[in-house]
Amino acid sequence: MRSKYIFPFENTLYFGFSEFLRFLRKVISISRFMRIKVKFYLIPLVLLTILAGLTTNSFGQTQKKKYKVVLDPGHGGKDSGTMGAKLKEKDVVLPVAIKVGKYLNEYTDDIEVIFTRTKDEYSHPAVRATKANQAEADLFVSIHANAMPAGNSHVFGTETYVMGTKNEGRNFEVAKRENSVIMLEADYKEKYQGFDPEAPEVNIMFEIQQEAYQENSIRLAQNVEEQFSKRAGRKSRGVKQSSLWVLWNTAMPSVLIEIGYLTNPKEESELATEQVQDYIASAIFRAIRDYFEYLKTTQN
Repeated sequence: MRSKYIFPFENTLYFGFSEFLRFLRKVISISRFMRIKVKFYLIPLVLLTILAGLTTNSFGQTQKKKYKVVLDPGHGGKDSGTMGAKLKEKDVVLPVAIKVGKYLNEYTDDIEVIFTRTKDEYSHPAVRATKANQAEADLFVSIHANAMPAGNSHVFGTETYVMGTKNEGRNFEVAKRENSVIMLEADYKEKYQGFDPEAPEVNIMFEIQQEAYQENSIRLAQNVEEQFSKRAGRKSRGVKQSSLWVLWNTAMPSVLIEIGYLTNPKEESELATEQVQDYIASAIFRAIRDYFEYLKTTQN
């Protein structure tokens, strides 16, 4: 646990230039009040002390990096997502995402959680991606529920997607469904820079954009599916690749998690229960936690 005894200048790390000047003015005014003449050779000492405070606390420890995770409960508001016999996707993924955030806040001290929504409201994918980019997040996790066409109600299980161009068969159907929300926007051609979810040539843009983050995205996705299978008791259908706009437009490692099929009666019934939602959220929490623990070992 982090010590409550903080080096006086530790928070200077988060100062802007104007805050830094205000701090110096306060130091100078105190010095004048105490009638202490500040000599020019003391200035370098003050600056060095402040610089030391940027990275260390009173015990000489390096300040712990605060990772930022954006949790994105898919759909919302006028966009219901996929439908089961009773459940709407937007309604089942929100409580799961809230639980993931709760666990991250309670059981880690170096992860900051940012939500794209915390209630039933619509936010188009461009806003979600922009929010993550503006926050300079370290990870983007979008949580969804799956569906199959009529006649395939026997299909169930979890899947975790990373950006990719392997859009054959079922993966392409998932991409089209998840990207279709773009069409809800009247000005989608301008807002999404001419992006057409069904255009094959868009795959080239996808591949270039996400190549830098692919390895870490896959690592997190593998963590998620392993946790689902070994700890949460869910059937894992594995890690998959598809051209998903919200992953393409985030400048960080990103995954889209399908927590189950609402078109499978048994799985829909399970996903409606708080206990199963809790198991799923716990699995996602552990996957994120383990991902950052791995990053720490590679950065040291």
